[in-house]
Amino acid sequence: MKFDVKKITADLLQWIRDWFEANGKGCNAVVGLSGGKDSTVVAALCAAALGKERVIGVSMPNGIQPDIDDAKAVADFLDIKYIVVNIKDAVDGLINAVIASGEPELSRQAQINLPPRVRMTTLYAISQCNNGRVANTCNLSEDWVGYSTRYGDSAGDFSPLSKLTVQEVIEIGLELGLPEYLVKKVPSDGLCGKTDEDNLGFTYATLDKYIRTGVCEDEETKARIDRLNRINKFKLELMPSFEPNFD
Repeated sequence: MKFDVKKITADLLQWIRDWFEANGKGCNAVVGLSGGKDSTVVAALCAAALGKERVIGVSMPNGIQPDIDDAKAVADFLDIKYIVVNIKDAVDGLINAVIASGEPELSRQAQINLPPRVRMTTLYAISQCNNGRVANTCNLSEDWVGYSTRYGDSAGDFSPLSKLTVQEVIEIGLELGLPEYLVKKVPSDGLCGKTDEDNLGFTYATLDKYIRTGVCEDEETKARIDRLNRINKFKLELMPSFEPNFD
């Protein structure tokens, strides 16, 4: 399968325009800017599709964010409105409130997933104050192995990249003329201090090849990818609901 970056980029820009025409005519795109490639590319796509005046970039550091300068650089490069909301007090307050309720200290995983959920709450608050629609910035590779937080970064109103692999997102970013150092930045979740690939135990290049071709030379890696895909599929599905039978 050949990836035609020019065609896909053009199609994606039109898809964004069509989506806003049907679901938010005249609305603004609200994008959480982390400084990473995915949010950078989504912000650039929205600016190109809708006009820079209709894009709002929001950085949400949890106290100190080492790469927040990259997020600001994205906003400056695209010339979009830029807002910084520090979520540390909100995160700490919620942790303390849970503990005060009599619950034991939050688990490590609960603490890791809490900031992304607070960030999504923040994005929707800003969106509702600015006639906005919230962009989801996850890509197919991350979603495939569940590398997202349910009701955190996996939420949103529209999702430009969720059917595109990491390598394809990089190609689109370069096609849009974004700075290479932002588009090819080593992916990190910004939560636990490790790169994505450190946490996953395999490279995105290996994962992307497996997704698109079904080929993975290392059987152990293939089994790990398959397991992660299987146990995390629920994150991408609508909430199951009971269907009463009134017969």
